[in-house]
Amino acid sequence: MTDIITLDYETYYDQEYSLRKLTTEEYIRDERFEVIGLSVQKNNGEPEWFTGTHEQVGNWLHDYCNWGQVAQLAHNNMFDAGISALRFGIHPKVLMCTLSMSRGHLGPYQQHSLAALAKRYKLPEKGTAVLDAKGKRRADFSTRAMNKYASYGKHDSWLCRQIFDIMIQENFPRDELKLVDLTLKMFTRPILELDADILEGHLIKVKRRKAKMMEAAAADATTLRSGAKFAELLEMVGVTPPKKISPKTGKETYAFAKTDAAMRELAEHPDPRVQILIAAKLGASSTLEESRTERFIGISKRGNMPVPLKYYAAHTGRWGGDDKTNFQNLPSRDAAKRGLKESIIAPEGHVIIDCDSSQIEARVLAWLAGQEDLLAGFRNKEDVYVDMAATIFGVEPSEVDGAQRGTGKAAILGCGYNMGGERYQSQQAEAGVEISLEEATRIVQVYRKRNSNITGLWKAAQFTVRQLTKGKSVDFGREGVLHVDANLPGLWLPNGMPMFFDRLHEADRDPEDDKGFGDTEFIYYQRAEPVRLYGGKLVENVCQALARIIVGGQMLRIARRYNVAMTVHDSSISVVPEDALDEARAYIEECMHWTPKWAEGLPITCESKVGRSYGTVKE
Repeated sequence: MTDIITLDYETYYDQEYSLRKLTTEEYIRDERFEVIGLSVQKNNGEPEWFTGTHEQVGNWLHDYCNWGQVAQLAHNNMFDAGISALRFGIHPKVLMCTLSMSRGHLGPYQQHSLAALAKRYKLPEKGTAVLDAKGKRRADFSTRAMNKYASYGKHDSWLCRQIFDIMIQENFPRDELKLVDLTLKMFTRPILELDADILEGHLIKVKRRKAKMMEAAAADATTLRSGAKFAELLEMVGVTPPKKISPKTGKETYAFAKTDAAMRELAEHPDPRVQILIAAKLGASSTLEESRTERFIGISKRGNMPVPLKYYAAHTGRWGGDDKTNFQNLPSRDAAKRGLKESIIAPEGHVIIDCDSSQIEARVLAWLAGQEDLLAGFRNKEDVYVDMAATIFGVEPSEVDGAQRGTGKAAILGCGYNMGGERYQSQQAEAGVEISLEEATRIVQVYRKRNSNITGLWKAAQFTVRQLTKGKSVDFGREGVLHVDANLPGLWLPNGMPMFFDRLHEADRDPEDDKGFGDTEFIYYQRAEPVRLYGGKLVENVCQALARIIVGGQMLRIARRYNVAMTVHDSSISVVPEDALDEARAYIEECMHWTPKWAEGLPITCESKVGRSYGTVKE
């Protein structure tokens, strides 16, 4: 059995130099970095404390054990394992993290600090000695103060191991532990490099573009102050203006305040034009594109690019951006805006393989619903978009043109989650296609009629949501795949992980919504934010979760042979030796065709692209 080493670093921080002000990568690689001391616990033995100079700490750690044969555990192990790797060149065989595990085990919208978990599991309280260490170098500690800090650090290590044992006893899945490990190693074993020249050039372009748009926005301040006029600006760049119900009037209004979640999301929009408009509206000094480019330039000067991803960022299990660096929304469609992606390069003698699981959500949906004709189309490698377009426009498949195929594609990829005509019209407008509400509604109805098993799945999902509110058991979709257990909270996925809907309850439905389920909908909370839930939305959540399980399993197989550098949505980005490209590509594509045992009959396929730069990968 592999030894588990629980590790907890205590490091110098002050008012300006802290993880509140810097990213984890910046903090660890900064010249101000100093280890005050560290606590190490082997298995369930007594924690040890060590303090010394940087060289002494490194020597002590290297002598402590054969790190290549052990599992290293910490709470927020991106930080602790990041220090071991980036500062001391230590790479444990396996990395585990109670913070990551907690997000999956309890749901991502709970409190996951070590203090919160200690309270949840009725363990002794986490100490507060770290608060007294602010601004103090190792040399500033008296013997008494260092002993107090040592007790604090050792207690943290003990708490971390206790929490880990509890979650393991509560059947945290083994494959999910492997995905935690894979995610952490994307940060601690960085292989991708950054091209500083490309980044500097991109920053110049970003600042010029921003200056022009800011100048135009400042010249018409009334546009920024007017909700209606600002909404028109957003629509011009393909964004549907976000709305909310005013707490004062009870009427619908634009959600353009700094505190509105929709505005925070738009500030991270992949289109820099949208970022600039939001920055102008909110009076921000820089856009996400600008600050992120500057951050990439900083990383390029310090070394290879650690990829910080948040394991279980959403209740569907999807990964999210972390450490102020979101690789999930790097611009890619417009060649003029691909500077960030183009700056990400493979090391000399290597190439990047970007392998995407094609149409995986649409395929999972058809499979889960038992929509056999659509499944057959996927299985037989037919163009299901053309087939759908032929039905929509009443023509033969051979007569479908490019624009009509686009309509069929939008229907297959968009209408499967109970989208109404108004939303379909809006989505098409965002893609630059103008259609009437009447035509949009007709297309939606054609899709529903053609895919009756999928519409039946929405109704089954609506019933499942109701059972969730009542705490009653029910199976959902294909046998043995999804289950609500009266004795356990949440909807249980086939990999043994739960999907939680916090404080789920019934609410009156907006009568203008075209969901087709009477007057009832449901509300749950993501932290303090209320979120609507209905049959189609649950189906969307479930399909995303199942797709994520499949892609995660595929990545684990790729990682047995090649370096998985990161994942974006439904794709795996790997770095392979250039002289082994053909063999590596064939193996990766084979892995990306894999399906778990519970998904028998689900046709999966993929598309791979290759390039030295992430922004220039191509067929």
